[in-house]
Amino acid sequence: MAGEFRFSFGPWNIHEGADPFGPTVRKGIAFAKKIKLYKDLGFDGVQFHDDDAVPDLDSLSGKQITQKAKGVLKLLKGEGLSAEFVAPRLWENPMTIDGGYTSNDRDCREYAKKRNRISIDIANALECDLIVLWLAREGTYIREAKDSKIAVERIVEAINDMLAYDKKIRIAIEPKPNEPMDHAYIPTTGHALAVAALSDDPKRVGVNIETAHAILAGLDPSDEMGFALAFDKLFTVHLNDQNGLKFDQDKSFGSVDLRRAFNQVRILDAYNYGKRGEFVGLDVKAMRTQKQDLATKHLTNSRQIFLQLLELVRSLNTPRIEDLVSQRDYEELDLLIVNHLMGR
Repeated sequence: MAGEFRFSFGPWNIHEGADPFGPTVRKGIAFAKKIKLYKDLGFDGVQFHDDDAVPDLDSLSGKQITQKAKGVLKLLKGEGLSAEFVAPRLWENPMTIDGGYTSNDRDCREYAKKRNRISIDIANALECDLIVLWLAREGTYIREAKDSKIAVERIVEAINDMLAYDKKIRIAIEPKPNEPMDHAYIPTTGHALAVAALSDDPKRVGVNIETAHAILAGLDPSDEMGFALAFDKLFTVHLNDQNGLKFDQDKSFGSVDLRRAFNQVRILDAYNYGKRGEFVGLDVKAMRTQKQDLATKHLTNSRQIFLQLLELVRSLNTPRIEDLVSQRDYEELDLLIVNHLMGR
């Protein structure tokens, strides 16, 4: 067990607390001020949507986009930070209301491809080689609205366009089974890796596994991570927690199910995650009622819980576990793990 762990989050994780049922409850914080918080909070990497790095990018020329992204890189380097990935934000534009890659409208599909290329340009300017694809609206509200075979082919087509545009860029698909769509076409890690296999360069297409998304699919996040690790496709992770099969809650890591969190840390450490520069990414939201001056604790708490669980993982009595497994005494193994988590 020799994982190497450094942490990242996106600037959207420091937010104003608006939700579908109510307005903002905290004041906004300027992007540059958020960046200055990272190191003090214990983080080394910044996750970006394309328009986090370059706001209003649809109104800018390619040269302007690159210039603005290079300005962000200068800001990052001044704080000792690096960009982890760039994700095209395809779910908020009117052109992508019915999906980007899987839209029935050719012009909308072409817009999505163009936005992908812009994201790659931004990633290059930020000296980053990873693109994350959360396929937010690549699905349907009713099955008859789209052809699922054609939809998957169109997703592959969009990925191939990115792979051809830049021969160094890597793509991490972030699967999620639902929300905002009723049904997503790439709901699980297995689906994402199958899409990778269909692409023109499967070695450059992997996954970003988010804890909550796996839970929403009725799956165990550590098993999903193990599946991706078996294929050498776990390019990054989004750790958080989830209270059942509800909306995507993005709760602090380990705050709902400590044992589930423990097993995620265990699988990452067991297979040397981070040795090749991978980040432990967080995607967590502050509780809506959290006060303004306390609205970064969800980040520090999640990092602290990860590191404390890492200590527990590394202090496990491995020979005892192996002995119990060989005896098929799983009840005793169950108790051993629970006691270990309780410090006994």
